[in-house]
Amino acid sequence: MREHPSGRVDVRSDTITQPVPAMRAVMERAEVGDDVLGDDPTVIELQNRVAKLFGKEAGLFVASGTMSNAIALRAHTVPGDEIICDKSAHIYRYEGGGYAALCGASIALVDGEKSIMSAQQVQVAIRKSAGSQSHYPNGKLVCVENTANLGGGGCYPQSVLDEIAIIAHNNDCKAHVDGARIFNAVIATGTDPARICRDYDSVSICFSKGLGAPVGSVLVGSNEFIANAHRWRKMFGGGWRQAGMLAAACLYALDHHIDRLAEDHRRAKFLGDEIDQMEKFKVDLSTVQTNMVYVDCTMDATKLVQSLSALGIDLFDTGPNTVRIVTHLHITDEDVKRIIAAFAAQ
Repeated sequence: MREHPSGRVDVRSDTITQPVPAMRAVMERAEVGDDVLGDDPTVIELQNRVAKLFGKEAGLFVASGTMSNAIALRAHTVPGDEIICDKSAHIYRYEGGGYAALCGASIALVDGEKSIMSAQQVQVAIRKSAGSQSHYPNGKLVCVENTANLGGGGCYPQSVLDEIAIIAHNNDCKAHVDGARIFNAVIATGTDPARICRDYDSVSICFSKGLGAPVGSVLVGSNEFIANAHRWRKMFGGGWRQAGMLAAACLYALDHHIDRLAEDHRRAKFLGDEIDQMEKFKVDLSTVQTNMVYVDCTMDATKLVQSLSALGIDLFDTGPNTVRIVTHLHITDEDVKRIIAAFAAQ
């Protein structure tokens, strides 16, 4: 793999990416201060730059995408409220039940098409206490995940995003984008990030996946929302001090690792096309829009993972007969050839 200290091909996730040498160099040189006191200049630069990029007033640098989502959910809701999202959404499946433990909120699940909700589904899912004899909770927040991980890495059509935001606001709900891989959607759709998220009250942007930074996410929204989010970051224990070294890595990623995501998408599409032609495997090519390939197999997925591992290929099983491949900045065309050969050998 490119710029990675391993002879194996690791496509378990784009979270395994490591800082490239040039990124490490800017981290070492970063000007820092005490971010809890609000005087780390590199953190301030990152927050302001990301907020502007997404057309929002302010930003908040936090440790992870999960923390960013948790803060957003808590800032938008009060205990007893309900959050609306797809049944495969990261905030529901992979964030430790934080919506319940930290927000005291219930959750209404939508069965989207390949994890993409429709505006009509969102409308039906929003419940309000008024008129229900207090049987229902108050639906107060609609969350979309773009790209949709468990949907195969697909992107929300812009028209659907716009319609969902309208439905949310017409029903007195806020709208949040879990943009863990939002820049993959930017590159795949050719749409400006500010336009994608124009009608949303908050956006969580992760830098430690496809963008290759070691740590960090930025939450953006209005000045009022971010002031509230800052309080919840403190209460969740997420204040940090000389975080400028980490923010510098994110700034490097903004400058050098966005446009190159197209390479990851190209390699994923090629992998999907090649593996789909093999007798033992099937890929829904309509979902291969970004850097993910979900492969259905005729064999036990756990055994397939073990067999591929013996050939130097590391990936995850996501179901009894499904495995996932995620391309990223360390994967080369030669690595893609190795993956294809390993699948062909099964």
